[in-house]
Amino acid sequence: MRFMILVKASAASEAGVMPEEGLIAEMAAYHEQLAQAGVLLDANGLHPTSRGWRVRYAGGRPSLVDGPFAETKELVAGYTLIDVPSREAALEWARRFPAPQPGGAGEIEVRQLFELEDFGPGEAVERFRALGAA
Repeated sequence: MRFMILVKASAASEAGVMPEEGLIAEMAAYHEQLAQAGVLLDANGLHPTSRGWRVRYAGGRPSLVDGPFAETKELVAGYTLIDVPSREAALEWARRFPAPQPGGAGEIEVRQLFELEDFGPGEAVERFRALGAA
């Protein structure tokens, strides 16, 4: 079962403030433990939304909206992708995740990824399977 641990953005992360060395060390230790356990698939921080964009669809037509985006509570600053045997294992790893803003308010969110087996059989699913996309 694959899970994504989403690190919520803060005013500091949206301003491009890099984490302090202590937090980087905590994150490195945590991710080393994930790797040693064989469950780490990927992990990265994200640049602020001022360097990104969104694609909005109205009437089936796309339009581009440049960042930054206003509400930091709804933004993601980074993620960790893990593959564990159960929801309970994902919960245990999430409990060990270092506080994103030491001494301050912070939040992570954990979401399970869909697997191709979650969808019914079909040609489109087989096309994704052939790509090795999931």
